[in-house]
Amino acid sequence: MARPPQDPQIRITEILDTAEYLFTVKGYFGTTVSDIAKEMGVTQGMFYYYFKSKEEILEALLNRHVACFLAEIKNMTHSDASPAEKLGFMISTVIKDVRAHGEELLNTIHHEQNLHIKNKLTKGVTLMLTPLGLNIIEEGRSRQVFNVPHPQTAMSFILLIIDFLIAGLYEKQPRELLSLRLRMAESLVEKTVGIQEGNIHISL
Repeated sequence: MARPPQDPQIRITEILDTAEYLFTVKGYFGTTVSDIAKEMGVTQGMFYYYFKSKEEILEALLNRHVACFLAEIKNMTHSDASPAEKLGFMISTVIKDVRAHGEELLNTIHHEQNLHIKNKLTKGVTLMLTPLGLNIIEEGRSRQVFNVPHPQTAMSFILLIIDFLIAGLYEKQPRELLSLRLRMAESLVEKTVGIQEGNIHISL
């Protein structure tokens, strides 16, 4: 049996990278722990040293994606961009990340067997994304470009708009309908933060 590297994060990254590749090629339900170990050239015992199950792998993969887009958004909030640009970037970054990591992963977390993972993920993203969004809204208010009587309520509605856009991806809507959703979302966000039409831009 190969000995784990001194830095466990190296091996964890290898496992996650391999699992993500196999989930894309064979599908989540078509991939076994044995497949992951075999692809890596290690024993299943080594796998279980780091992860208890394939489900735990899925959660770790999703958390890795979330950490990446949250870091991008956090960096943007500290930039010289306008509050409207930051808000559009925040929403676009979440949607682009979901889209970039493929149909298979999106279908997997919406499967009835994994709805508990989806719910846990949604709660976690809400918890981490909310303060970043509130900072942007407060900046917009302090610069007097946003008119938001209750920032927390506004942010809750923006999160619903993000879910609305993600649902369009999951439903595999054609490009025209996705574009319509984007324009509708932009209009709703503008109304939510009290800014003139044409200031919020969301892209795929």
